[in-house]
Amino acid sequence: MSAHADGAHASPKFYVMIGIILAILTAMEIAAFYIPIASHTLEVSILLVLSAIKFVLVVGYFMHLKFDSNIFSLVFVAGLVLAVFMVSALFVLYQVLPGTTPPQFVGL
Repeated sequence: MSAHADGAHASPKFYVMIGIILAILTAMEIAAFYIPIASHTLEVSILLVLSAIKFVLVVGYFMHLKFDSNIFSLVFVAGLVLAVFMVSALFVLYQVLPGTTPPQFVGL
């Protein structure tokens, strides 16, 4: 599907379609959170994948990076990779490895 045939902006219909896809993905995230899943690891994995897909859609289409220079896309991809790595590392540290507990925060 080509939104920019001649370099012009996509039609409002195209952006509404992307918005509907984002709403469906958000509903899937909410369902994944509330539906009991046997494996906590599977639940976190599903949520990470869905949020990554939403990130790509928002950055690619609403921020027009799909049609911009590749260096701009690289900046956002690097941020996404770093975020996924950090969340995954913290998940492994506090959920998978036995004997570790997350830090306790005191009120302000």
